[in-house]
Amino acid sequence: MSRPAPLLELTRLTIAGDPEAMGKTYGQTLAVPIRAFVAQRMLAARDYLRERGIRDESTLVALGRTCLARLEQWDVEGWRELRATAAAAAIDPAELYAAGNMTDLRDVIALGETAGAVSAKSSIHADAEGCTAVLVPAAASADGAVIAAQTWDLNPGDLDYVVAVERRPTHGPRTWAVTCVGCPTLIGMNENGVAVGTTNIKIRGARPGIPYLSLLHRAVRADSANAALDLIAAAPRAAAHTYWAADAQGAGDIECSATDAVRRQATTPLSRTNHCLDPKHQQAEGEAPSTSSRARLARSGAGLVAPVADADLMKLFADRSDGIDSISRFAEDGQGTSTNACIIAHPAARIMRACRGAADRGAWVTLGFGG
Repeated sequence: MSRPAPLLELTRLTIAGDPEAMGKTYGQTLAVPIRAFVAQRMLAARDYLRERGIRDESTLVALGRTCLARLEQWDVEGWRELRATAAAAAIDPAELYAAGNMTDLRDVIALGETAGAVSAKSSIHADAEGCTAVLVPAAASADGAVIAAQTWDLNPGDLDYVVAVERRPTHGPRTWAVTCVGCPTLIGMNENGVAVGTTNIKIRGARPGIPYLSLLHRAVRADSANAALDLIAAAPRAAAHTYWAADAQGAGDIECSATDAVRRQATTPLSRTNHCLDPKHQQAEGEAPSTSSRARLARSGAGLVAPVADADLMKLFADRSDGIDSISRFAEDGQGTSTNACIIAHPAARIMRACRGAADRGAWVTLGFGG
């Protein structure tokens, strides 16, 4: 009998100080994997764009440079850290920024205001790569406290580069982020119990602006979940995404195009995958919703029976009932995606549980703010 594969471990790194000091530690410590991550992300972006008949993938880095310049005006602390990270890792900051924010910047190219390569509701399915998010209000949770959770699914090659970063800034709240090496926050929580995350959607009209990782990196420093969502809703966003935020008082999400945002409050358990739910946004979707996104939304909705506990969410995130359309996504499915991380956030307790890889393939760890 063969032994089961060892569980995937989640690398954890603590950085501290002003933005330059944190970026320097981040870039120096992970310089080799950061450069490898950027190289494989650029290849993934090239393949994605070529599938859509676009061969000018060099535009991606130019867009990264434009968006990074806009970040300086919108969140100078995030801009300072990103540039210091890139310098310490000996890589072009625009290239690092473009690689980390690949999903938004490729949408600017493929689904921007002047793009014509991919028609509305094309036969290409949106987000074979997408994530599944779940928001559980206090009244529906087993311990009577808000829970926010999600899988993060993207390129199988990203699995090797998932990291948890604790930031202890000179000013502002301490935060934890689960992200890719060298990148700002993807899913995170601050020491006051404000947690944030995202799923990807595709709506025409993407434009140069603030991409999703920077939105989340600023939002995770907010004083409340409502403030985090307000900040994202008001931002000059580059492209479409959904964003969720949770704190001890409640949870909600917003479905965003580059210019519009539609908000929901989690008075009952809410699920979100990778197609639009708002009718106006549905009319502007750039690519047809995938069978996976529809199946995952149905499965996550049916699978949330109150009272919801961590064990229920872990079981849901490991679900394979729908085959290659399941919530738990494996590289060997051949869909060009995999579940690269899972998190379960408990804002009232100010902890996040996280694993690298699928829910039953990664070693779950607790990320908190003690000590």
